Amino acid sequence: MQTRLGRATLELEDGIMRFRDRTDAGEQLAERLARAEPGAAPIVLGLPRGGVVVAGPVARALGAPLDVLVIRKLGSPANAEYAVGAIGEGGVRVVDAKGLRGTGVTERSLAAIERQEFRELQRRTALYRAGRLPLNLSGRTAVLVDDGVATGATARAACLVSRAIGARRTVLAVPVAPRDWTDGLADVADELIALQTPSPFFAVGQWYERFGQTSDDEVLATLRDHPGTDQPHQREEDR
Repeated sequence: MQTRLGRATLELEDGIMRFRDRTDAGEQLAERLARAEPGAAPIVLGLPRGGVVVAGPVARALGAPLDVLVIRKLGSPANAEYAVGAIGEGGVRVVDAKGLRGTGVTERSLAAIERQEFRELQRRTALYRAGRLPLNLSGRTAVLVDDGVATGATARAACLVSRAIGARRTVLAVPVAPRDWTDGLADVADELIALQTPSPFFAVGQWYERFGQTSDDEVLATLRDHPGTDQPHQREEDR
């Protein structure tokens, strides 16, 4: 992986480099996407919380509007970071059947997790949108950005939401993902981009020097600071 001269990035023994933080990852991902030309008039959608910070530099580099696509991971009770499914805006629900069997999570316990995450989905949607409607994706290229992919459940739900609300083309772009990450996502995205696909892969956070939890304030600041984000988000039929 190429990095800018002087960038403070830690090189591991196997030659894979860690990102300094989410902003650093976003800047490097922006360089890659700017060369790829993801499509005409793209809209960049960050997956809260951490993905929004990564998406900010991407949207600036592409000269594209920035919005959020709110997704909630359904984590295993034994390990909340391990997703056995995900839910998203528009009522999209994805369950990783294989992961579910491997963790021993029952349908009853999954339903309890889903109820809890649905409340948080509603809270975040209301907070991040602040009364604004989502950007109109109809006929546009949606560039979905997260800080990484692990099981792929959250990313899959995001791609399904993107298609459901009218995106003509969906590009999923992340700084880091497992070597086989495309296997479960190729049918829901038109293009998949990852800067790093290391193996073995245990968690997204291991490929960052700093990977603290992103706050709601950081998400709101990223959206507020992006040119055009504070404009009313209207769909064409509402104009």
